[in-house]
Amino acid sequence: MNVAAAILAAGWVALAAPTGVAGLEPIRPAPRDKCPVCGMFVARYPDWVAGIRFQDGSHAVFDGAKDLFRFLLSVEDYGPAGRRKDVAAILVTDYYSVRQVDAREAWFVVGSDVLGPMGHELVPFERQEEAEEFRRDHHGRRVVRFHEVNSTLLRALE
Repeated sequence: MNVAAAILAAGWVALAAPTGVAGLEPIRPAPRDKCPVCGMFVARYPDWVAGIRFQDGSHAVFDGAKDLFRFLLSVEDYGPAGRRKDVAAILVTDYYSVRQVDAREAWFVVGSDVLGPMGHELVPFERQEEAEEFRRDHHGRRVVRFHEVNSTLLRALE
């Protein structure tokens, strides 16, 4: 394992720590909240909202899981509020229920024919069975877990 991969793996382990139920309350973007990665207004895409709640109660919202992971993989690029150790909860919106769920427990379909606000997207599901069904129905390439998402996978979605 190279040094960068080891650092990334250590970061995912730190983010995998349980946060408790209170941290998993839905994050609702305000009308003017922008995705810190792409600058889109997040509230316009409620079915795709992803978010991070920080230890101090503040949060960041994203227009999809893809930008959420871009943020998590490069927190230093997005300002001091994005420090990895300050993350309390990571949420994504389940595609079928349109409910926010813990991203660390979610299943993500890669390479489907369903596009998100920024094009090809990691489509999140709370349940593996639903992710597999969606993958078959929408020509997805594979289903991955939180810890399997990396920069190479994200570049393949561009």
